[in-house]
Amino acid sequence: MAEIRYVRGDATVPAAKGVKVIAHVCNDIGGWGKGFVLALSRRWPGPEAAYRAWHRDRAAGDFGLGAVQLVRVGRYVWVANMIGQRGVRTGGKGAPVRYEAVDTALDRLAGHALELGASVHMPRIGCGLAGGKWSRVEPLVENRLVRRGIPVTVYDHD
Repeated sequence: MAEIRYVRGDATVPAAKGVKVIAHVCNDIGGWGKGFVLALSRRWPGPEAAYRAWHRDRAAGDFGLGAVQLVRVGRYVWVANMIGQRGVRTGGKGAPVRYEAVDTALDRLAGHALELGASVHMPRIGCGLAGGKWSRVEPLVENRLVRRGIPVTVYDHD
C-alpha cells in the first residue's frame, strides 16, 4: 500500500508531475494572515481572495467546519482551503484544531483529488497555529487519502 512521502521543502512548490492539490487548514472566523497562508498569498492572490469571499457569503453557502474550497492557481495546480479549526486562539476547549472537521475536509478533498486525478501536497496540516498533533492528523490523512490511492507528500519547511 502507498505511504505518505515526507520531504524537506516548500509545499507551495509541489514536487510532482501532473495535477496537484495543495491542502491546508483554515479557521472558521475569516482570519487569514499568519502561518502557511502567508506563503500561499506570496505566491498567488486567489486562495486568500476566494477564502475571504467564501467567509463573507457564508450565510448563503457551505462555509463552516469540515468544508473545502478548491481554488485553481495554475494549469495543473489547485489550492484546497479546508476549514479545520475553530477560531484562532487556544482556550478552555483546547487548541483551535478540530480533528473531526479535518477528517471531514480530508474526505471531501479525496473526492476532488480523485476526480482531478491529482496528488495532494501539504505542510503538517493543523499542527502549526491550529495547535494540533501530527500523531492525530497523520492517521486521518492515511485513512482518507492514502488508502484511496491518492499520492500524498508532506513538506517540512527548512
